[in-house]
Amino acid sequence: MDHIVTVQDAVTAFADFMEPTDAELDAIEQEMPVILAGVDLLDAQIITLDRTPTELDTRRIRRARRRALAARVALLNAAAGASLPGGAA
Repeated sequence: MDHIVTVQDAVTAFADFMEPTDAELDAIEQEMPVILAGVDLLDAQIITLDRTPTELDTRRIRRARRRALAARVALLNAAAGASLPGGAA
């Protein structure tokens, strides 16, 4: 007789080993402003998919692009500043 394993058992069988580490969670937390800025940019672009963009839509997308770029630059600057030896900036 073949035993049928439920999907729940198969998915959660190794759940303890699949949890993110503290380092991974910290990395996600540091990247969260970039992620949120990207989501805002996608939201602004999605709004204009089914219609002709108005001037307000164009400004909204432009602002969202600038915020996404600024978030990426801030993340890169923070990473570069943290890796410099001797605290030099």
